[in-house]
Amino acid sequence: MDSLDLDVLRTARLWRTEGRAVWLVTVLETWGSAPRSPGALLALRDDGLVTGSVSGGCVEDDLIERLRRHERVRRPTLLSYGVTREEAARFGLPCGGTLRLLQEPLQDIAWIDEVLARTAAHELVARVLDLASGEVRIEAAQRGEAFSIDAHTVRALFGPRWRLILIGAGQLSRAVAQMALMLDFEVWCCDPRDSYQPGWDMPGTHFSTEMPDDLVQRLELDAHSAIVALTHDPKLDDLALMEALRSPAFYVGALGSRRNTAARKERLALFDLSPEQIQRLHGPVGLHLGGRSPAEIAVSIVAEMIAVRHGTQVTLS
Repeated sequence: MDSLDLDVLRTARLWRTEGRAVWLVTVLETWGSAPRSPGALLALRDDGLVTGSVSGGCVEDDLIERLRRHERVRRPTLLSYGVTREEAARFGLPCGGTLRLLQEPLQDIAWIDEVLARTAAHELVARVLDLASGEVRIEAAQRGEAFSIDAHTVRALFGPRWRLILIGAGQLSRAVAQMALMLDFEVWCCDPRDSYQPGWDMPGTHFSTEMPDDLVQRLELDAHSAIVALTHDPKLDDLALMEALRSPAFYVGALGSRRNTAARKERLALFDLSPEQIQRLHGPVGLHLGGRSPAEIAVSIVAEMIAVRHGTQVTLS
């Protein structure tokens, strides 16, 4: 579900449209401290060019060397690396680490078009590969599902990019946006205030002058979405937070002191929100790291988002 794997598919599709032969390599199973998780994807072009990864580099080198020796598979083929300590050392894997890979020729690219279109529409989909025939079908998937393999099929998940909506175009929002972009989030900033709009010049982000609650409704937040309110203005923050707390968004946060957060929760309770929905609000937003500058506060916000996304309980001494 890593959006970097979508980039691999885009590149592989481009290579095929240019008339090149392409093979996809997927991590099927790992044992020990393997560097990539099941489902990780690599594309290999007929001249040895590679995009994506399945290890720290040495396995990729061996795949390229196999290609140059004209070991070019014509059907889905299983490969294993690091079965012994000697092989693990040879391929740069941690001691005892093992990778089981699937290599397959990329022929029909129609399924890639479908995956890219549906994930762009914020759908979560599964690519189901028949190991005997090499045929592929795309079907809907549910959050919580995992990459799987059995004797006949491989089922790999592809999801939309993680998305972050920032309410307010101030200095702190800029710092949060920069860090979120580095983490491959799709970043939106919303601020209808005339005095803030000209100052937002963040490449790679979307900017909206809508009322924040209108934007939240229009984007239809899903479980890949997070929203952080940073304006200190209840007229802008509260209605957007109300919509977000009703949504499946994995993270909803708001800037403010403990007193202001308590007052905000009292205001939200006046609307049609359950206590459980209000309890989802992260406020004061971010982990308590002791930072005071916009960049330091941004680190705490992004760190908490990542912890929540992975279901990690963070304790600070």
